[in-house]
Amino acid sequence: MEKNPYEIDFEEYIRHTDASKKDKTLAWSTAIGLQQVDGLKPSSYLYETAKKNIEGELSFDEAKNLIDSYYESRTARNQDDERTEEADKVSSRIAQILSEPSFNFSPSHLIAIHKRLFEGIFKFADKIRDYDITKKEWVLNGDTVMYGASFELKAALDYDFEMERNFKYTGLSTDEIIKHITFFVSRLWQIHAFGEGNTRTTAVFTIKYLRSMGYKVDNDIFAQNSWYFRNALVRANYKNLKEGIEENPVYLEHFFRNLILGENNELKNRYTHIDYDEYMKKMSVKDTGKITEKSHKSHSKVTVNLTEVQQNIVNAIKQNQFVSQTEIAKELSLARETVNRNMKKLQEQGIIKRVGADKNGHWEVIE
Repeated sequence: MEKNPYEIDFEEYIRHTDASKKDKTLAWSTAIGLQQVDGLKPSSYLYETAKKNIEGELSFDEAKNLIDSYYESRTARNQDDERTEEADKVSSRIAQILSEPSFNFSPSHLIAIHKRLFEGIFKFADKIRDYDITKKEWVLNGDTVMYGASFELKAALDYDFEMERNFKYTGLSTDEIIKHITFFVSRLWQIHAFGEGNTRTTAVFTIKYLRSMGYKVDNDIFAQNSWYFRNALVRANYKNLKEGIEENPVYLEHFFRNLILGENNELKNRYTHIDYDEYMKKMSVKDTGKITEKSHKSHSKVTVNLTEVQQNIVNAIKQNQFVSQTEIAKELSLARETVNRNMKKLQEQGIIKRVGADKNGHWEVIE
């Protein structure tokens, strides 16, 4: 994959930067990584601004204002420009929120986070949706989770927050704590209180909540596994009794065990696909619910429904493994950002992979 020359190697940055810059680096890493949930990619300008903030040349407020001003000065825009603008603005806002020590465990704080992230981007920022929604999910072969009904969203939020506020963690084992956190976060996400931006809002709120409870969730697991986080939330809330499928929180538990306990459960998107379920039922799963790579490799491949654009990209790679994203974009008459976004999804879904270095490597289609 061609690399943005301004892109930050956050892992390298964290290893070699001093302690005063580490928190800022982690905040930006998480903020940028979370944009992958919606297939968004920040611009070179955002990376430049993030570096200036990390190096102390700009405060978070100044960085946010700089990004906002940059887009206010631009006039001609297409759809890809609007998506990049969303990625840049929301990234700067997430980084700012994560750098702040303040937090209030309440529905109003969740709503306030949504407003801060998406004000000026979505017309309904901080507005509880007044319509019902469905979303086709890759992990469900195009089916949807049953999200909260529009007429009871505020009541559902109030109820879940009240139940969590009164829940007693004292005396629970670590496993019990992880299971309960998984349950609360999955329920919060399933309500899907907003028209868009629910996963990013839930992720930011969750990080702040866990920190308020004393957990050192300062690693970039959200940055590296944001798409897995969303797929795990989907599986924790999907039930199809006709097909023998029950809600399965184990994937989200893996995520939180890694986040809170520092475990190394493999967080691979293909593991979350419902076509693995029949095989999963036959597996002997330990109390921690760990699933090994070896076990998965012995299973048959998952059937994936590709969009027309994604199928054309796969076909282009089959014809020429050394093809670049620029060449694919030209061949298919697409914007390069569109190709980049879809190739990222194909990689996350385990359809294609990059072999070798960015410059001299090649693409492979995983049959």
